[in-house]
This record gives sequence, C-alpha cells and structure tokens, in this order.
Amino acid sequence: QEHLVESGGGLVHPGGSLRLSCAASRRLFDTYTMAWYREAPGKERELVARITAFGGTYYTYSVEGRFTISKDYLKNTVNLQMNSLKPEDTGVYYCNVYGEDLWGQGTQVTVSA
Repeated sequence: QEHLVESGGGLVHPGGSLRLSCAASRRLFDTYTMAWYREAPGKERELVARITAFGGTYYTYSVEGRFTISKDYLKNTVNLQMNSLKPEDTGVYYCNVYGEDLWGQGTQVTVSA
C-alpha cells in the first residue's frame, strides 16, 4: 500500500540513541527519494535526512555525523538511526516521499534528562 507508517519514537536521555523506522511499499523505495522531517515545538517542519533510490544520502548540518538514514529492502523500511541525541532533537519525526505531499502520521522523539 502506498502509505507511510512510522515507529520507534520515545523518551531518551541526552547522549542516548533511538532508531526510527518507516514502512512503505517497495515501489516507493525503488522509485523515489525518501526523507525524514521533524517538527519541534513552535518551529516549522524541517528536513533531517533523505536517501535516493540509488542510496545517495543527505543530512541537515545539525545532525551530520550523529544520524544515519538507510533502507532495509527485506522489510521495506527506511530507517533513521539517531545517536548522541540532544534536547534540541526533540520533536515529531515524519517519514515523507521527498517532493511529494505524502507523509506518515509522525512519531514523537523526546530528549530530556
């Protein structure tokens, strides 16, 4: 089915890790660039990372070196491994077909002591 379902959010301490997953159809993963966005309280939704159909990746500067986006073709998921989390990483994280108005429901990530 051509819809997106996120999972993996939760509450972690600063310096901790979370792994987010986005389930979608194989057609989407094979054809389109997939992306993760986040929306912090009082802020506009921002691009966090994206991965092309061929595996090329992009990260926003604030997460470079801490987050890794990847695809799992066995499970038809796009994943976001988040390490060394900071309080400013807090927000609702959304999976997206990049450049299209196709979004998941969002998963909450809270980084707090």
